[in-house]
Amino acid sequence: MTELLPELAVPGVVRLGDPGRAPVVPGDLFADRTVWLEIGFGGGEHLAHQAALRPEIGFIGCEPFINGVAMLLARVEAEGLRNVRVHPGDARDLLDLLPDGCLGRVFLHYPDPWPKTRHRDRRFMNAENLASLARVMARGAELRLASDVDAYVRHAVRAAAAAGAFALEGVSQDWRTPWPDWRTTRFEARAQREGRSPQYLTFRRLPRASDS
Repeated sequence: MTELLPELAVPGVVRLGDPGRAPVVPGDLFADRTVWLEIGFGGGEHLAHQAALRPEIGFIGCEPFINGVAMLLARVEAEGLRNVRVHPGDARDLLDLLPDGCLGRVFLHYPDPWPKTRHRDRRFMNAENLASLARVMARGAELRLASDVDAYVRHAVRAAAAAGAFALEGVSQDWRTPWPDWRTTRFEARAQREGRSPQYLTFRRLPRASDS
C-alpha cells in the first residue's frame, strides 16, 4: 500500500484552505477515457468489479477509512487494474476540484444513514452535495444509490426532487432489483443477514436552464 497509494492517489486533493490544493484534470489521470466516480467504496468490491468489467472507463474512488483503501489497493494489484485512481479522504474535497460536466456516472452505495434527527443534515444526499454533483455530472449521467434503510431512501428521493437537477427512474417496485452489473458488497451481505432489504435507485442528471 505504501508504494501503490502514492502512485494512484489523485493529486492536489486536500481540504479547503490547505496548501497544495489544485484543480483535478481528468484528462491527466485517464487520457481520453470517460470518468466514473464511487463515493465511499468501502472494501472496494464494487469498484474493482466495475473497473475490471469496463477497462475503457476511468474510475475514481473516494474512501476516508484507510482499511477500505488498503483493501481496494490489494484488489487493484491482484487484478492488474490500470484504470483506477483513489482519493483517500472526503469526497467533498474532490468534488470541489473537478471541472463541470466531467463525470459520466456516480455511485453512492450504503452511505451512512445518520438516523438521529439532529444529524440528518450530515447525510450525503443533501442540497449542497447534490448541487456539487449536478455541476460535475454530464447531462444524462447516472447517480446510482443503494441503501438498506427505508428512511434514507425516502430522504434521498425528496432531496433529489428538491435539487431540481435529477430525475428518478422507475417506480418503487423496480427499486428492489439491482442493476445488471451490480456486485454485492460486505455491507449488503450484512444487511441481508440482518433482515434488511436493499433498494437500488437511479437518478438521471437533467439539463437545466443554468447549465452552460
